[in-house]
Amino acid sequence: MATNFPPPHIHHPQTTHPHTHTAILLHGRGSNGPEFAEELFSSSTSKGQTLPSHLPSFRWVFPTSKDRWNSRFEEDICAWFDAYSLTDITEHQETQVPGIRESVLYILSILEEDIKLLDGRSTHVYLGGISQGMATALWSWVCASERVKGRLGGVVGFCGWMPFAERVGDGNGDLDRRRRLVGFCEGVVWGEVPGDGEGSRRASMTRVLETPVLLGHGVDDPMVPVELGRQVVGILKRAGMEVEWVEYVGAEGDGHWIKEPEGFDALLRFLMGVVE
Repeated sequence: MATNFPPPHIHHPQTTHPHTHTAILLHGRGSNGPEFAEELFSSSTSKGQTLPSHLPSFRWVFPTSKDRWNSRFEEDICAWFDAYSLTDITEHQETQVPGIRESVLYILSILEEDIKLLDGRSTHVYLGGISQGMATALWSWVCASERVKGRLGGVVGFCGWMPFAERVGDGNGDLDRRRRLVGFCEGVVWGEVPGDGEGSRRASMTRVLETPVLLGHGVDDPMVPVELGRQVVGILKRAGMEVEWVEYVGAEGDGHWIKEPEGFDALLRFLMGVVE
C-alpha cells in the first residue's frame, strides 16, 4: 500500500450481520475520511433511515488524503491532488499529475485489499466519492484493470468532474474511446501503459469498465459547475459505459452535496443492485 496516508476510517457491518459488501468512498478537497463519513451518515433516505441502517452487512471505508500544497491558495490542504481552478479545469492542470498518480495507486491498493476480504468477489465492492473524491475514484476505476480482473459492483460519484476531460474523450467508436481513455489515464499513473499482452489487457479492461456507474450533481452547485458533471457523463456514455445520471436542486452546502432525500434514495437503490 502507498505510504504516508492517514489510516482509513472504517465503519464495520452490524455485529448481527456477516460482511457481504464494501463501499470505498472518497472525500472532497479540504475534508477527510471521518468527516465525510459523519456527514454522509447523518443524512437520510425518504424512509428516514441512514445508509448503514438500510445496508447492515456493508463495510464502509473512508480513506483520507494527504495534506498537499495548493498552488492557487498557496497553502497546504487535505486533497487528493492539486486543482488550480474549477472554473477552467485545464488551467495549470499539469500540477494535478503527481497527486493523481500517488492517490490512484493508494486507492487501488485499498480496492485490492477489500476485494480479498470478500474472497475475490469484486462485484460486491463499490468505489466512489464526492467532488475531488469523485474525480479520484473515476481515475482509480479507469486504471483498475491491472489490479482488478472483474467488474466492480458499481462506481458512484456526486458533484465532481474528470481531470483532463478534454484529453480522454477522443476516439472513433466505443472500443477506441475506451482504449484512449484507459491508455491516457494509465499513462499518467504509471508513466506508460502496463500489461501482460494485448489480448489479456483488452479482456481485463472490458470487464472492469462494464461496471455500472451512478453520477449526480446539483444544478445550483456553486463550487463545481454541473456542466463538468455532464461532461463526465458524455465521456463515459460515448465510450459505451452504463451511466445513470441524476440532477437535483436545493441540496445542503449551497448545492455542493447530495440532495436529501432524493439523492440518497438514488444512491441506496444503486447500492442495493447487487445485494444478495
